[in-house]
Parts: sequence; structure tokens; C-alpha cells
Amino acid sequence: MRIHDVSMSLHHDMLVYPGTDAPALETYRRMADGDSSNNSRFSMGCHTGTHVDAPRHYVDGSEAIETVSPEVLVGPARVVRLDVTERIGAVDLAPLDWDGVERVLLRTGNSERLRNPEFNPAFIYVDGSAAEFLWEKGIRLVGVDYLSVDQYHSPTHPAHHALLGKGIVIIEGLDLSAIEPGDYTLVAAPLKLVGAEAAPARVYLLES
Repeated sequence: MRIHDVSMSLHHDMLVYPGTDAPALETYRRMADGDSSNNSRFSMGCHTGTHVDAPRHYVDGSEAIETVSPEVLVGPARVVRLDVTERIGAVDLAPLDWDGVERVLLRTGNSERLRNPEFNPAFIYVDGSAAEFLWEKGIRLVGVDYLSVDQYHSPTHPAHHALLGKGIVIIEGLDLSAIEPGDYTLVAAPLKLVGAEAAPARVYLLES
């Protein structure tokens, strides 16, 4: 079995969505200074790097991250590659085979931008028609290869609302640059932050 780590590495100079806190790592005990062990603490935003959005992100009072079922976060997933330049619409998804698919990860040209620490506001996003299409197909989880499923500065965030409003979990910030289209086993493990609307995650794709 081949294991692909599709998580972003966390460090202070990484790519972050504007207004999101970058990771800050502080060492407060050092063996080199005579302490008995090395210890550190860190802080960062819940939407920093690769992370999972729970419905509570856009639906007040709904499911928080610690209650998202592992049965959604772990299981068969299909990676599809879309040659679009601006956005993903229903018209781009309709020709694909959706038989038996419950989890889909959308690889676009964003994958080549994800390691650039300079934020690109023109990233490819999922529009409202695509989000509704995915719900109609019975998708339970959607993953994208940039830091938001919605267009930058969208006034209405239609993709977030359409997906999370129907209980569909979103993974943002997936590094799919080395992943070929096809079927994998997804293992997504967000931190169990009680009451949070999202959490950073380590995400793997297992290839038989």
C-alpha cells in the first residue's frame, strides 16, 4: 500500500488565507539550557493550512467539528482533475462518472499554487451550481486544493452554504499536486476541538 500525505506543512511563513493566523511555534523549555526536556507550544487559526470545515462554520448552532462522524472522514474517495481556469461549475462535473462516489477531491491548477506563500486571490473556486450538483449526487465530503471552496471576497459564499447547509463536510487546503486522478482511501483526522467550526487536519490518501 502506498500512502500519500496530502496535508500542507505548518510553519510561520506558509500560505494563509488573508485574516487567518499563521502558525506560531514557541519553545519554552530547552535541554540545551539545562531543562530536563524540550517543550514547545503553538497557536494558529482553525482554518490555517489543510483543515476540515464542519457545518457550524456557516450554519449557526449546527454540527461542530468534534461531532463530525469518522465514517464521513474515512473511506473511499475519488480524485478528479478539472482543467478549468476560473471556477468549477455543474457543467464541468456533469460529464464525470459519479456512480458510487460519496467523497470527491477536486484537483485543479490550484495544486501548483498551494506551496507559494503569496496568496493568490484568483484561485479556482466551486460555484453554487457545482455545490448543488454535488449534493444531488449524494456526496458526503468535498475536498479542494486551495484555502477556500468559495470565491475570494464572495459576498454570499454560495458553495459553503450549499454544502455545509446540507451537512456535507468540506476539506480545504489539500495538496493534490502529486496525486493522479482515481480512487483512493481517504483518511482525514481533524483535531477534536470541542465546539469549533473547523480544525486543522492531517490527511492521507491510501493507494492499493
